Amino acid sequence: MAVPDVTEKYAAALNTVTIGATKAEGGTRSKAVTVGGAKGLPWLGFEGERGQPQVIAVEVWDAGAEAWPAQLKEAYGDSMNDLASWCKKAVEFGAEMICLKLMGTHPDGGDRTPAQAAESVKTCLEAVDVPLIVWGCGVYAKDNNVMPKCTEAAKGENCLFGTIVEKNYATLVAACLASGHKILAESPLDVNIAKQVNILASDAGFPVQDIVSFPTTAALGYGMEYVYSIQERMRLAAVNGDKQLQQPILMDIGMEAWRAKESKIVESEAPELGPAEKRGPMWEALTATNLLQSGGDILVMRHPEAIRVVRKAMESLSAA
Repeated sequence: MAVPDVTEKYAAALNTVTIGATKAEGGTRSKAVTVGGAKGLPWLGFEGERGQPQVIAVEVWDAGAEAWPAQLKEAYGDSMNDLASWCKKAVEFGAEMICLKLMGTHPDGGDRTPAQAAESVKTCLEAVDVPLIVWGCGVYAKDNNVMPKCTEAAKGENCLFGTIVEKNYATLVAACLASGHKILAESPLDVNIAKQVNILASDAGFPVQDIVSFPTTAALGYGMEYVYSIQERMRLAAVNGDKQLQQPILMDIGMEAWRAKESKIVESEAPELGPAEKRGPMWEALTATNLLQSGGDILVMRHPEAIRVVRKAMESLSAA
């Protein structure tokens, strides 16, 4: 008796989104990064093309590094006191992209001006030649003042700017259209809201093919099953033809993993958890490897050891 073919067949693919511009393209990056393009579920190459390789972006802040856990401060050392040095150290640790979070612009975290934020963007672009993600502080009124100045400062570099949300998208859409950047669209782990944000941006004139989706993230032990299932639903809808869900996905791994108490609590307070210097990076690495298999295309990470482990996992999955 013939063995039946039980592999799934899919009708569509994720969009491909390119971030970064080389000199030939009007920018200054050594090379651009392209993500997306998969025609099936993650890593199941026997069912459909896997698309572009997943990439790792390393997170840096324009201010507020003192808030980071001790394990991260030890890994980065004095470089965290200077944004250019921090970017260079991130590239040494394996960053294919830099993710600059403008935490210093938060009204409660320094309240830096749009001009100061734009200078931070320029500093990153001058320090390293990998593509850049620029992320606001999350206070809508402040981001709406800051982001247009930052998109102008990075004009020609084809950066990824974020985030737009259902209630706040028009200003950043207009700024990215004017300066030629891609957009990161955020939704609260809700498939319908993810679609709605993309529709709103599209209705405002932004090409849906230039959007990267951020359906929020959770760390290991903090809702991982729910995050995984929502991402999987989004991927299934995308490869079955839903054009409003065919965006590549970004996962903010480092921020979520390192705010979990298990990643940073000192060994003397919880000896049963083992050494904190090993536990924290492993918490980040395990969060990342789980979400790689649910559909993450861009992983925003922090610790160099976690990056090394995840890179090795990606190589193993690619060879399977």
